[in-house]
Amino acid sequence: MSQKLKYFFSYRHSPPIHLLLKYTGTEFEDKYYKCGPAPDYDKTCWFDVKETIGLDFPNLPYYIDGDVKVTQSNAIMRHIARKHDLCGKTDAERVRIDIMENQSMDFRNGFVRLCYGTFDTGKEAYLEVLPKSIEGFSKFLGTHSWFAVKNISFVDFTMYELLDQHVLLAKDCLKDAKNLQEFLKRFEELKAIKKYMASTRFMKGPINNKMAKFGNK
Repeated sequence: MSQKLKYFFSYRHSPPIHLLLKYTGTEFEDKYYKCGPAPDYDKTCWFDVKETIGLDFPNLPYYIDGDVKVTQSNAIMRHIARKHDLCGKTDAERVRIDIMENQSMDFRNGFVRLCYGTFDTGKEAYLEVLPKSIEGFSKFLGTHSWFAVKNISFVDFTMYELLDQHVLLAKDCLKDAKNLQEFLKRFEELKAIKKYMASTRFMKGPINNKMAKFGNK
């Protein structure tokens, strides 16, 4: 087994990457670095070794596939997806995937800032603008099964995670986006995903690390 995925553990770890690996039937080994307790959340287990692994830009998560070492979540997702033809089959699909890859990153970054920084003072403001983001994703998906239109791609794995997490934040946030509700159900019914989610290896939560202000339990 040459594939190895490594990350900080104490929360639902790298979920889109894990889901993609499971969907593609890729055998891989998990390794995790665990933060210390509050209030310092010591990370020396990672800092002490990060420069010894041979990564161009030491960061977590990282993925080792034989001689290939990849950091940055989107780069890891693309690397796995390229090997399994999940990066779009036409130019039109590839354009939609590129758009969603970057739009979903903006969405994720805002959510991360909320969960780890401004949750106490910024939740209300975040929820006020959330419907506009949801509306945009709903319009982009339209009546299609997947965000690239006909064919599932790696961005569907990213969007599943983000929408699922936002339902935990605000359970009715998709009430006006039936197609996104159906997208979540469709994704969860994929044979390999359904099997993984029913297994003891799947972690439903927490969705964030222990120092987060939301989703850490």
